[in-house]
Amino acid sequence: MPNWLMKSEPDELSVSALQRLGEARWDGVRNYQARNFLRKMQTDELFFFYHSSCPEPGIAGIGRISREAYPDPTALDPESHYYDPKATAENNPWSAVDVQCVEVFSRVIALSRLKTQSALEELALVKKGSRLSVMPVSEEQWLAVLTMR
Repeated sequence: MPNWLMKSEPDELSVSALQRLGEARWDGVRNYQARNFLRKMQTDELFFFYHSSCPEPGIAGIGRISREAYPDPTALDPESHYYDPKATAENNPWSAVDVQCVEVFSRVIALSRLKTQSALEELALVKKGSRLSVMPVSEEQWLAVLTMR
C-alpha cells in the first residue's frame, strides 16, 4: 500500500484541527502532478501531514485517506480562493479527497531535520525547488520518518 506526504498551511487545516473535526476534505490542489497523485490515492492509505508556510514547517502527524478522489467543489465556487473559472460541473479538472487524522505527533519533525537524513535524500520534499503539495513516500522513507518522531 503506498504512502504519501501532503502539505497544508496550519491556518487552513492543521493536523490538530483535523483531529478535532474527525474528517475533512483535502481540496484546493492546483498543480497537475499533485492532482494526479491525489487521484491515485486509495481508501485507508496513510500520509504524513506536513505543515507548510508557518514558523516551523515540518511533519506534524499522520492522516488516512477516507474517501478516494472526486471533483473538487472549490473549483466551481466563485467565492473560493481555489475557484477556477475554466472548470465546469461537466469538466472539472481538479480533485479532492477526504481525510482523517490517525496521529498527532508530540512535536513537529522540522524540515531542517528531515534534510539531514540520508534515507530521505530522494524524497521530493527535501530536494531544492520542489514545491509539490502532494507526493509519494517510499516504504524506506516512511520508516525513516517514523523513527524520528
